Amino acid sequence: MADSYDYVIVGAGSAGCVLAARLSENPATRVLLLEAGPRDTNPWIHVPLGYGKLFNERRVNWMYQSDPEPHLDGRRIFTPRGKVLGGSSSINGLIYIRGQPEDFDDWEAPGWSFGELLPYFRKSEDQVRGEGPLHGMGGPLAVSDQSEPHELCDAFIEAAAQAGHPKNADFNGERQEGAGYFQITTRNARRCSTAVAFLRPAGNRANLKVETGALATRVLFEGARACGVEYLLGEKKVQARAAREVILSGGAINTPQLLQLSGVGPAALLAQHGIPLVLDQPDVGEHLQDHLQARMVLRCTRPITVNDDMQSLWRQVGLGLRYLLQKKGPLTVSAGYAGGFWRTRPELKRPDVQTHFLTFSLDRMGEKLHPFSGFTASICQLQPTSRGFVRIRSADARAAPAIQYNYLDTEHDRRTMVDGMKLLRRILEQPAIRPYIAAEHTPGEKVRTDEDWLAYIRATGSTIYHPSCTAMIGKVLDHRLRVKGLAALRVVDASVMPAVVSGNTNAAVIAIAEKAADLIHSERGGGPS
Repeated sequence: MADSYDYVIVGAGSAGCVLAARLSENPATRVLLLEAGPRDTNPWIHVPLGYGKLFNERRVNWMYQSDPEPHLDGRRIFTPRGKVLGGSSSINGLIYIRGQPEDFDDWEAPGWSFGELLPYFRKSEDQVRGEGPLHGMGGPLAVSDQSEPHELCDAFIEAAAQAGHPKNADFNGERQEGAGYFQITTRNARRCSTAVAFLRPAGNRANLKVETGALATRVLFEGARACGVEYLLGEKKVQARAAREVILSGGAINTPQLLQLSGVGPAALLAQHGIPLVLDQPDVGEHLQDHLQARMVLRCTRPITVNDDMQSLWRQVGLGLRYLLQKKGPLTVSAGYAGGFWRTRPELKRPDVQTHFLTFSLDRMGEKLHPFSGFTASICQLQPTSRGFVRIRSADARAAPAIQYNYLDTEHDRRTMVDGMKLLRRILEQPAIRPYIAAEHTPGEKVRTDEDWLAYIRATGSTIYHPSCTAMIGKVLDHRLRVKGLAALRVVDASVMPAVVSGNTNAAVIAIAEKAADLIHSERGGGPS
């Protein structure tokens, strides 16, 4: 056996980096953090707009594909997930959104209401706008404003107001509804991932070991107690003991996969792959939720988009110099420059769709930009009711699991997406933005009826990268995130959510990890918090 630790954490992503930093604050606590990918040395990780360069970078991206989606014309949905220190916080679009208070209140889990999580959101934040009842300062995670406004974004926000939607300067403030600019996780125009924010300051602690290139293959058990983790370093098989706990933080895809590989999951599935049963838990890997998005691409009347910048070598050089010298320009922008949260029906009590507004356009994320001046606006459904699953395909940890999102499985979801796209088109028809639109490139004027919209969404809709709910509180976990029926095994990542939050998920995962660290400290007789 390798060295023994108090805690072995599997996955150095948005949650794992937080946990490793917080748990190792006590110098008497020994922590091992395992990450399947490399260190975050790829320079594109640290440039905000560089996420586009990482979509097809297998060294730092798991690059999963879903199974054919039955309600999306049988298409497979490309699913990037971080495989690097910082996990998906190192390759995501940097948008900082907490979600809606009702999201957490609806979990109906003791200790997880929005009021009980708010101190952990605030604890993590270093908010550029200053401290207040809803915002924190002095935390590890930098929360910044976009580097500068853009006239297209301003026109979109004004168009939303003309369509009857309020302007909103703070989506994490008193209300989420309305149009405005997104806040992002950057500091000095560089990405502030959880690896940068939490792990890097803790990196020199003698009681914290970070092992990269370490693919966890199974959790080790003594009876019903987790006692360690087996993992691969290249082709070498290594085991590490955990005196107190094993904590899984691999995310909503890798965590249920590892549980199933370890004998914790649906008995029939495990028997199919010859995996000895530790605990028959049919909910492991089930209930997968994600936000489906559909996009509209507009041809712009003026050469003011990133598409135009990338058509000219001189403009590309100018972008680079602006970024290096002024820390401004398109290279500082997130995967949603501006946007909004809307109610598709006035009788709803809270927004049920979100728009991401981008000053560039392409056919698919990660591909080449269009050769014309173009920009993009999308709709994603915030509170879907469709559920899917994650299930192993083999007993080999190196084999990707089967992923089925099952988008648009319910009439509620189909109705919401159609209504959301119609709402978005109404905004884009308003006088404030019409002068910028030469034509609607996609879907185009041929899409008019509800049936047309649904067919378009089925043909083009895709993930907006928020998988969650595959090891839910209440089904797989108790309210302290411990796996029910087993000892010394905890899950801390997006898979614990009973339902996906209303917005980008990274901020919520960080707050969950902050709270989990305090739960663990309290169970061990106190300590840093």
